[in-house]
Amino acid sequence: MAGLRDIKRRINSVKSTQKITRAMKMVAASKLRRAQEAILRARPYAFEMRQLVNNIAARADDMTHPLLRAGNGGKVGIVVVTSDRGLCGGFNANVIHGLLRVINSRFADREVEITIVGRKGVELLKRRALNVRATFVGIHDGPVMRAAAHIIDDIVEDFKLGGTDEVYCVYNEFKSAVQQSVTVERLLPFAPEKSETADGDEASAENAEGQTTQALDYIYEPDQEEVFERLLVRHIRIQMHRILFESAASEHGARMTAMDAATRNAGEVIGRLTLKYNRARQDAITKELIEVVSGAEAL
Repeated sequence: MAGLRDIKRRINSVKSTQKITRAMKMVAASKLRRAQEAILRARPYAFEMRQLVNNIAARADDMTHPLLRAGNGGKVGIVVVTSDRGLCGGFNANVIHGLLRVINSRFADREVEITIVGRKGVELLKRRALNVRATFVGIHDGPVMRAAAHIIDDIVEDFKLGGTDEVYCVYNEFKSAVQQSVTVERLLPFAPEKSETADGDEASAENAEGQTTQALDYIYEPDQEEVFERLLVRHIRIQMHRILFESAASEHGARMTAMDAATRNAGEVIGRLTLKYNRARQDAITKELIEVVSGAEAL
């Protein structure tokens, strides 16, 4: 009977774990819904800001800015965004593998400086021989825009002073609740894309509906350099803001998927243990019946 008690104890233990994983799945699903709404609101603004800065930079041929300078193969700064909490499957491990892969493949012959966002990133990279510039733990719990500025402002100033030549960010881009993609995105220097109407002339281009769209001509107040300075810094902050939202939504999606898998696995374990318990109980009953029958025949 000791064996039956042990199996019953294991069944109760797995059932308790299943209740926890099911509750965590529901919490992650609730947080994912809010995070998904937040990223869907943040993306259009971030993409339009990028397009606006691109249009202005493409028309400013005679203007130079520290955030536009091309690198000369010097130090590379990388911001890696992980989570503060675990139990989210391969979310953090995938980001770290992506970071190490890009360092070994693209920047093997250059000095690399890492900025780590998230407690799990700090734990996973503490034994690596990497040059860590700064770590940010608990950054996801506060206002996201303030957190983005806190992370990126010092990096932008260091780039202006020539401390780094390029700045990249490695993070999980949100695709869906069950799919996250490790993305390497360049933040600095900003490289404007030239277009046919980028010379500021009054040339027009025909769109898909056969209509014509007039090229924009910007008027700057107080002046072009001041506007461009503010817009570029604002653009970098907004992109970091969006990246934090992308990572948060991806984290909740990964945790929901992991807890759903854990709940289903717990159900399978309970099923196997229950079958084992029933077989052991049947064997015990059969053994007792045999003993009773044998005793009756002996009498």
